[in-house]
Order: sequence, then C-alpha cells, then structure tokens
Amino acid sequence: MKTKKPITPFTPLEIRRFIMPFTFASVVTFLGIVLDDIISRSSTNVILITYSFAGIIYILLNHFLVIRFAIHRSSYRIANALVTGFALGSLTFILPEHSGELLHVLIIFGVLVIATISGRFYAYVSLFGILAISLPQSLPGLVNIESYLEYLAPIIISVVVMEAIIRIKFTTQQQIHRLETINRVSRQIMQSLDTERTISLLDLTIRDTLEADTFFIGICQNDEIELPLFYDDGEYYNGTRVPLKGSLSGWVIKNQKELFLPDMREEIRLEGIENFIMGREKTSLSWIGVPLSAPNVTGILALASYSPNAFDRGDLELLSSLGQHVTLALDNTIRHAQVEEQARLDSMTGVFNHGYFLKRLADQSAEALKSNSTLSLIMLDIDYFKQYNDTFGHLVGDRILHSLCVAIKQHIKQTDAVGRWGGEEFIISLPGASGKQANEISRRIAHTMTTIRVEDRDQQTVPIPTVSQGIAVFPQEADEIYRLIDLADKRLYVAKERGRNQVEPAADHWDEK
Repeated sequence: MKTKKPITPFTPLEIRRFIMPFTFASVVTFLGIVLDDIISRSSTNVILITYSFAGIIYILLNHFLVIRFAIHRSSYRIANALVTGFALGSLTFILPEHSGELLHVLIIFGVLVIATISGRFYAYVSLFGILAISLPQSLPGLVNIESYLEYLAPIIISVVVMEAIIRIKFTTQQQIHRLETINRVSRQIMQSLDTERTISLLDLTIRDTLEADTFFIGICQNDEIELPLFYDDGEYYNGTRVPLKGSLSGWVIKNQKELFLPDMREEIRLEGIENFIMGREKTSLSWIGVPLSAPNVTGILALASYSPNAFDRGDLELLSSLGQHVTLALDNTIRHAQVEEQARLDSMTGVFNHGYFLKRLADQSAEALKSNSTLSLIMLDIDYFKQYNDTFGHLVGDRILHSLCVAIKQHIKQTDAVGRWGGEEFIISLPGASGKQANEISRRIAHTMTTIRVEDRDQQTVPIPTVSQGIAVFPQEADEIYRLIDLADKRLYVAKERGRNQVEPAADHWDEK
C-alpha cells in the first residue's frame, strides 16, 4: 500500500504574491471597461460603471482579506467561488457586445485566482456558475461552430491554464515539503547516536513523504546485504539478507552510483543483474536506489513500486538527500560506539578495564540475586611476571598479556566478562557458574597457557609463564561484590604461597558446602 504525500500549504502572503499579476490585470480590465464606456458613449452606463467599481472593490478585498480566511475555512472558499462565478456570469447581461473579449479575459483571470487560492474543485464551481448564468443569455447567438468556439474559448483556456497552474502549485508544494522534511529529519537524525532510532526516523520519513510500495535500507556485510529496515506492501521484513552479487542493490553499491528505473517492464541493460523477488511474491515495476558510503558504512537506500513510472527525479533527489544524512548518522553512531567501546576496554589487551568491569560485575550480581542464581569470580595473576619482563623484555611481556586474554576468552561465554584488574592481574566473572565449574574453567585456562608459543625479537621461542588463580562464589561465600573480590584475591595469594601455578580452592572445596 502506498503512502500519501502530505502537502505543505502556501501562506496567505505567498498566495498573494502569486496572484498579484492576475489581481492587477483584472483591476486594469475593469478600469478599461469604465473608460471605454465613458469615451465611446454619449451617456454613461451607470449600472456598468457601478458594477465595474464593485468588481474592483471585491477583487481588492479578495486579494487582501478573503485569502487569509479561505485557506483555512471551506465556507469562505465555496462562497468566494460562487460569488466569482455569479459576478462573471452576470457580466454577460451588462457588457456591450464589442467588449466580449474583456469578459473572456476576466473569466480566465477569475478562474485562475480561484484555482490558486482554493483549488481545482472550487475553480470548477466558478466555471459552472459562469456557464449556468451566461449560457441562457448567449444561447440565441450560438448558431454555428464558430460561435460555439468563441463562447467556449475562455472556458477551455481557463481549464487548460488552471490545470497547468494546479500542477505547478502541487509540484512546488511537494518541493517545499521535501526541503522541510530534509531539514527536519537531518536535525533529528544527526542528534541521534542510536542506530535503531536512526532507522526508525528514516522509516517514518519515507512513509510520510514518498509514495512507495517498498522501501529498504541495506548494509553491506561481506557478500550479502543485510536489511535492517525492509517494508513491502504493508509488512516489514526487517533483518532479511539478500545476495550482493547479481542484484540491483549490489550494482548500486559496487558502482557507487544512483540508479533510477522508472519502468522495469523495459529491458534492464546492466551487466550481471538478475531480477529476483524478496518480500511479497510481486514484481516491482519502478525502482530507485542511492548508495550509502562512509568510512564505517557501505550500503543502499532504495524505493520500489508495483506501478510503472511511480517516481520522478524529485523523488530521486529527496531519496539521495535522505541517504546522505542517514549515512552520516549511521557512521557517527558507529564511531560513537567505537569510542565508547574503547573507553570500556584496556588498550593493550582488549578486555574490559578496571572501572567498566566493576560496573558489569555490579549488574551481573544484581541479576544473580534477582534470579536466585550463583556468580563465580576468578582472580588470575601471571607468576613472576616482573622477572619475566626483565629477562625477555616488555615487548614479549605484552605478547604474553595479549595471549593470556585470548586463552581466557576461549573458555568463557559471551555472557561472561573478563577485565584487567591491574598490571598482570586479571579478573573473570562467570554468571550462573558454580565453584566447581569455575575451577574447571581455571584449569583449562592454565592448560591453554602451556600450549601458547611466543617468540622474542630474534624469533626465538621463549618459555611461557604459569598463572595462579583464586575463586570465590556469590552470594554463598560473599554477598557483596567488593567482599567477593576481596575473597577471590585472598585465595589467589594462597595459591601463590602454595608454590604458584595453582587454583585455590580445589574443586572438592565446594563438595563440603
């Protein structure tokens, strides 16, 4: 189902400026009628002169006062249309025959003013009023085709010019609305640092602004395009993945060019492109795609319709502008997330830093209490690491720290957390794990360390240091995170005192609990 483009109404001042030439010409025409009557007659036609001045007054009132109310109230619009139709139709009875051309001019100007102020329907109301009043008076003189054409000429001209003006007015209103949309959306999108909110704003904007059966935003992921937003004929298919190769979207992304296909019934002359259906089992007949390109974003923003020639260059221009703003917003969102991630991580090892780990541990402990589950904590320290650094150098020491973190991550889940507590000491939280399970993970980490191979600057393999570990369980052994950390730390030093390369306590410690 297509969305409906809203129309941005003109202000009274804008309409007044637009109809100013018609107002001026109509006033001049009525003045010309008055002068013609005064000059060409021995006695003036009081009715005609009075009617002309009344017409001038009404035109000026219409220009300066009626417009303001007619925009917002339909009663003013219909009254204005009826008065104009009646007044112009009545001139047929008053104007002399030699002034017929002036009546034609006034009819055209009057209808065009009504069309501009109120719209198509009210302009036709005026035309109907003119015909209803003037036709009985003119009918006896309509004896041949030429006379009919002469009588209908101003009506036909009015209709043709009126339709052209209405289309120009509609196009202008659309363009104004597009510019307003771009300004509004750009402000909202650029203030957002959340990807979902950015996508949601884009969704609302396209639905409110463009007529499309289908629209989507696609982000390039290796050899596929992921669609975080995919709307098709009233339904959403967010999360769909489509192949990059052989698709229109892939062509846009690969060539970094806009693609405008107004009628897809015609042959698509793009090398390697295959038409395939996604979403509903229908084939689109109109298609627009614009590339999204930024350091952290590569993708496409596209519209489609099941009708041919559903889009124009204005739609392409609007989509391109939206695409630019969305690209910047998504890129900023990713950059912001990267900065936040870097602020959470230890720069050398890539695990959580001391401060952020404490925050995660607090959240995990609160969840453990809420779900009545356990949380095990491991404090880990590299044995004799200072001497190791002094012997093999800090570069090798840094490699050991990094390798240790890799080894830890191999044995924990995504819901677990690991942080650098300080120096060569690390801390691991294991939500839902028992003491025995934590002991098993500790031993796997220690074993993995023995399999690591690290070389020095001379590409000589160096021995790998051992690790000592202490374990504590929340909330059975400590019901507050700082007490939990303190207990695990104490057990770590017990492991060191027992000769290092130890896990304290042993697995059977929890059998007694």
